Amino acid sequence: MRCPRCGEGRLFASLFRMHKSCDVCGLDFQREPGFYLGSIYVNYGLTALVVTVTYVVAMATGHGRHPALFWGSLAWCLVFPLWFFRYSRSLWLGMDQFLDPQPEPPQST
Repeated sequence: MRCPRCGEGRLFASLFRMHKSCDVCGLDFQREPGFYLGSIYVNYGLTALVVTVTYVVAMATGHGRHPALFWGSLAWCLVFPLWFFRYSRSLWLGMDQFLDPQPEPPQST
């Protein structure tokens, strides 16, 4: 939950609102409109993967018709994406900085 370039600045101003840029090094967190669309795919993909694996394992072990499986899966699909929202954005920004590093601004003396 820190800036991927300097490791010091905080990414989030509140629970779901990001800072526009790093307070320490000035890295722009809002690169372009739709930049964080990929983080939605990461969030959705992990949510769907866990529910799918749980369902397959429950069916294979004979627990597939239990009502708790349905309600537990529903609760997971509603709560997990909200909890993982900050992490998926942080991972997406970190991956972008790793693959396409934004240079540090020149130091003024």
